[in-house]
Amino acid sequence: MNTRENGSEQEPVIRDNRKIDPETGQARAADGEQVKEQAEQPAPAADLASAELAIQLAERTADLQRLQAEYSNYRKRVDRDRTLIKEQAVAGVLTELLPVLDDIGRARDHGELTGGFAKVSESLEVATGKLGLSAFGTKGEPFDPTVHEALMHSYSPDVTEPTCVEILQPGYRIGDRVLRPARVSVAEPEEEPVASDS
Repeated sequence: MNTRENGSEQEPVIRDNRKIDPETGQARAADGEQVKEQAEQPAPAADLASAELAIQLAERTADLQRLQAEYSNYRKRVDRDRTLIKEQAVAGVLTELLPVLDDIGRARDHGELTGGFAKVSESLEVATGKLGLSAFGTKGEPFDPTVHEALMHSYSPDVTEPTCVEILQPGYRIGDRVLRPARVSVAEPEEEPVASDS
């Protein structure tokens, strides 16, 4: 129905009172108000699910980080244990070879180390040196009870401190670890006579 007011034509007004928008499928606001029931229900459910997922993600991330730290510590411990076991095994074998090295040293001192036996002894000494074995204990060095074992004791005017005057059996070490202390004869400075009051 068309009516004329002041010479102009007015278009008819169409009002869509449907509660669901046919284009978007979403609930429409009625008379400028928002449809609270439908708009509020999905949002809290989505927020709750999102919060639960965030908590689960944080828990899984913490579990993963803890697991990685445990594995890293485990690897370090295993590597340290392997190194320690290897050092102990090498030290055990070399400790068993010390009497053989002592015999070779005595044979060398008496001039009996000749021919093929000399080559074998040199090879053995080179092999033990590659494994880290080193001899210590020389005549004239200060006596150190942590690396020397005193078998004999005397006094001498020639020394100013306790000194190794004779090496009876050399000591051996691997790195800082002493396998056997050097067995030595120790001389101390002569005691000065105490002046007596007469």
